[in-house]
Amino acid sequence: MNIAITGASGRMGRALLQAVDSTEGLSLVGATVAPGSSLIGADAGELAGLGNVGVLLTADAKTAFADADIVIDFTTPEVSLAHLDQLKGSDKRIVIGTTGFNEAQLNQLKQASETIPLVFAANYSVGVTLSLQLLRMAARVMGESSDIEIIEAHHRHKVDAPSGTALRMGEAVAETLGRDLAKCAVYGREGQEGPRADDTIGFATVRAGDIVGEHTVLFASEGERLEITHKASSRQTFARGAVRAAQWLNEQPAGLYDMEAVLGL
Repeated sequence: MNIAITGASGRMGRALLQAVDSTEGLSLVGATVAPGSSLIGADAGELAGLGNVGVLLTADAKTAFADADIVIDFTTPEVSLAHLDQLKGSDKRIVIGTTGFNEAQLNQLKQASETIPLVFAANYSVGVTLSLQLLRMAARVMGESSDIEIIEAHHRHKVDAPSGTALRMGEAVAETLGRDLAKCAVYGREGQEGPRADDTIGFATVRAGDIVGEHTVLFASEGERLEITHKASSRQTFARGAVRAAQWLNEQPAGLYDMEAVLGL
C-alpha cells in the first residue's frame, strides 16, 4: 500500500513518517511541507531520522499524491480541505487527523465523503477510542446525577482549544444524555458566575511545555467522584493508530468513518 504524508515537517508528520517506515506492507511515496519551506527537495527520511528513503519533500500536493493509495493528513482545516479537493475524482483515500474544524468545514468533510473513503477522528489513539466507550457507560449510569467537567492539557505549541479530543469526549457524553453540547458547554470560568448549572459540561484547558496529550473527564456527585483519564506520552501512539486506520480504509467504500469504526466498536 502506497502512503503520502502531508505536513511532514511537523511533530505528527515526523511521527507518521516513522510509523509508515516501520509498518510491513506500507511504502512511503510522497510527503508535503508548507510552500516556501527550506526543506523542499530534502529527503523525507532524513527529516524523520530514517536515512535516505528516496522520497523528496514537496509543497505540491498533486505531485506528492500521484502514486499514493492513501493520504494521511494532519495539517490545518484549510489545508485538509484543499487536499480533499485534490482527491476528487480519483480512487484515492484519506485519513484526516486535523483538529479545529468549524461547523461549515465539517459539512464539507461530510460532502466529500460521499465520493471519497475518509476516516476522520480527533484522536487516533486506541486508548482514547476505548475511553469514549467508557464515557458513554459512565454518562448512562452517573451523568444525570453528576457534575461533568473535562480537563485537557497539551504542549505550548497547540493552536486550538479545547482540543478536538476533549470536544469529542464532550459530544459522546452529551449525546448519551440527550443534550446539545453547543448549548450546554461552558468553556472556562471567570468572576462571579453564580452556582454551577446542573446540565452543563465544563471544559478547562492547559497549554504548557511538551505535554503530548492528557484528558480527564470528571463525574462528580455528592460523596464520590469518578475520573476517566487518558495520558499519551508519545506521538507514535497517534501515528500508529492513523496507520492502522489507513490499512483498514483501504478496503472500504466511500463514506465518513471514525476510529471506532476502524476498531469495530
